[in-house]
Amino acid sequence: METRINDCYREERFAELAFAYAPVGLVVTENRVIRDCNIAFAAMFGYAPEELKDKVFSILYPTDEEFTTIRDRGIRKLRETNTYWDERIMARKDGTLFWCRVRGHSFTPDQPLQRAVWSFADLSEVRPYRDLTRREREIVSYLADGLTSKEIALKLDLSYRTVEVYRAKLLKKFGVANSSALFHALGEIDGEHVVTKDSK
Repeated sequence: METRINDCYREERFAELAFAYAPVGLVVTENRVIRDCNIAFAAMFGYAPEELKDKVFSILYPTDEEFTTIRDRGIRKLRETNTYWDERIMARKDGTLFWCRVRGHSFTPDQPLQRAVWSFADLSEVRPYRDLTRREREIVSYLADGLTSKEIALKLDLSYRTVEVYRAKLLKKFGVANSSALFHALGEIDGEHVVTKDSK
């Protein structure tokens, strides 16, 4: 490793050095396939960089549903601004789940996911993962997006009353009085950028 670093300095290949050893996870993708990633990104998920090369990004998501949901949301934002960020739950190689902050930039704005670069930051120290059922995570996600119980009911094809019951159970589970306090209990979730879906 030291030889590579010295070579990069001597040959002024600083971009290569910065990518490889940045203290945040960096990944270059093509149509949601990992083309290259740095050491920090691979380590965050419990892999070596070479294990992730040319793998479909879905292996890092808790569920296929979440992989699809985030894709749909990301495409819209990238088309609008060519940048995207959110805070989401991802899965490590050993199956453990954790919160991370994701930021992205597309090189192909007309087809946002064709070629892009992303940064990933592990939020485990400030936001430990709290176990929620699939439905609880859906409800929290939509509440964080500012949707009312009626709007959530329409999105999930549930009755308004069922959503209210889930919301009440969540408040009781975390010992809080309202949605704002619930987000605080979950680790200061920024509602505009939270994506959490699970199929379990």
